[in-house]
Amino acid sequence: METTETAIQLEPFRGKWTDDDVKHLLKRTTFGAKPEDVSHLRTLPIRKALNELLTDEPAPAPPVNNYSDDKYTDDEIQPGETWTTSINYDGMNNGRRKNSFKAWWLGLMLNQSRSLREKMVVFWHNHFVTETNMVDNALMCYRHNALLRRYALGNFRELVKAVTKDPAMLKYLNGTASNKKAPDENYGRELQELFTVGKGPGSQYTEADVKTAAKVLTGFRNDTITYVSIFDPGRHDSSDKTFSDFYRNTTIKGRRGPEGEQELDDLLTMIFAQEEVARFICRKLYRFFVYHQIDADTEATVIAPLADVFRASKYEIKPVLRALFGSRHFFEASNRGAIIKSPLDYTVGLCREFGITFPDSTNYADQYALWLAIQNQTAAMQQNIGDPPNVAGWPAYYQEPMFDKIWVNSDTLPKRNVFSDGMTTGSIGRNGKKLLIDVIAFTQTLPNPADPVALIDDAVRRLYMLELPDKDKEYIKTSILLSGLQDMMSDHYWTQAWQNLTAKPDDMVNKTNVTRKLKSLYKYLMNLPQYQLT
Repeated sequence: METTETAIQLEPFRGKWTDDDVKHLLKRTTFGAKPEDVSHLRTLPIRKALNELLTDEPAPAPPVNNYSDDKYTDDEIQPGETWTTSINYDGMNNGRRKNSFKAWWLGLMLNQSRSLREKMVVFWHNHFVTETNMVDNALMCYRHNALLRRYALGNFRELVKAVTKDPAMLKYLNGTASNKKAPDENYGRELQELFTVGKGPGSQYTEADVKTAAKVLTGFRNDTITYVSIFDPGRHDSSDKTFSDFYRNTTIKGRRGPEGEQELDDLLTMIFAQEEVARFICRKLYRFFVYHQIDADTEATVIAPLADVFRASKYEIKPVLRALFGSRHFFEASNRGAIIKSPLDYTVGLCREFGITFPDSTNYADQYALWLAIQNQTAAMQQNIGDPPNVAGWPAYYQEPMFDKIWVNSDTLPKRNVFSDGMTTGSIGRNGKKLLIDVIAFTQTLPNPADPVALIDDAVRRLYMLELPDKDKEYIKTSILLSGLQDMMSDHYWTQAWQNLTAKPDDMVNKTNVTRKLKSLYKYLMNLPQYQLT
């Protein structure tokens, strides 16, 4: 529970709950702010809105065989059935199943409910990195992802323990090769440096601590037939292990036989006794969800109180997220529109906010193909889910001083513009199926589309977190909505064109003209710098 001191330090949000507040909350906690989600949460007090975002959900249906075609047939798994029940792998089905896994994961983001879970899965994926290309087993990759999803809003210590024994992580960081004769230091190092205490000024673990942790972790390996992890007592170093004064010179008593596995619990008890664990994770949450810069004031008034909440709750993640997203600090104007969208926020958020239609599960082949098309576009923008660049994750989340600015460069910015342009023209798709923004349907959801001034105001408010200068709006109106219309400075010509569209939907000349102008409008808005921000 929060202490009285913490409640005072981390002041809760008490302002008037507005659409802009809800939009800010949703854009940071989900992929994009869908209009219906904004409307729904707007009717709730912030406490109940956070309850919805933090609600546990059942596990999603697993990925299916979408890959059997005229070039390959999976003789074991029928089309449309899940391949996650199979332990039979070869060079043909593994690559196809990995693609199926990535498409399925992207589909979960596109179809997420009003829940933090999918954003947290990405957060934990970036924290506990594995790479599908190195794990090279679709089933282990899927199970690892399912583990992150199961614990996404749960207990962090339990998550660390589960990840430590996870087959994908054991393979990725060489845990499977570690034994008492040659303890592998990879996981012992990353457990401390990247996963728990970090390497900030409050963390003084030593190189000797890495070597000692490696001895504790010996004995875990993977069953190469079932792809589950097991503890092999014969591979475990059963000697006593003593750590540095950073860990209060703790000695973990060596155990023989199956009890050797219990040393992992002793190791985690020792690590989680360090206050730096809570501070390190809270800083990562802050940089992921709020802003990259953590100055001395933020450390004292936000990070420290959140860390107190984390420790007091015995490392449950929900109380920390509730305190952060319910704080006045989170809703400060300086934190809005202050982060460059990640490629996932850009591509998935665009699809969700514009209401892009994908095939349903009865047409799983095209459904997965189009999900994978979005995944490939996102990967081209340098965020390839399942394959971060290295064990530290994507640099935009940790590399000073650039942080999120890394997402946009001379290679990726044109690709973002090509993607948003393509979504207005229908040039993005797969197998002859196209993805397309229905510009008329989207415009019809705005309050007053017949008024060109209101239309632009409302579209900007819907798509941006920052206001657009009036001179820019005037330029958009005259050069896009009114361009080519008779006496183009008169708003009523757009009004008449829109009203004719409603009254005479079969007037194809007018419909084509309105559609063309709306495509130009949204294409232009998505190419402006403001659209890159969340």
